[in-house]
Amino acid sequence: MNVQFKKGILELCVLVLLDKKDCYGYELVQRISSKIEISDGSIYPLLRRLTKADYFTTYFQESKEGPARKYYALTEKGKKHLHQQMQEWKEFSKAVNELIEEGIDDE
Repeated sequence: MNVQFKKGILELCVLVLLDKKDCYGYELVQRISSKIEISDGSIYPLLRRLTKADYFTTYFQESKEGPARKYYALTEKGKKHLHQQMQEWKEFSKAVNELIEEGIDDE
């Protein structure tokens, strides 16, 4: 898949997953990479940026498999941002799909 496509949608994927439940970084990488090929290095800078923007809070939780894990939780500001991003994505993807269909119809 095109790298630019992935960069553009990665933020929305993270927001959607965290809206369902709090996750730690590696868990987000695993869940997203099961559908879209991504590297670990693409998620962590995004998590730092969105945490700095107050879209997430973080907390540590003990793990049976090693050191405590840093979990990310969506804030109210993050939920508002998610809804805005979802609306923009729906409008954008609808417009792109319409253009694709027009192109197919012209052939």
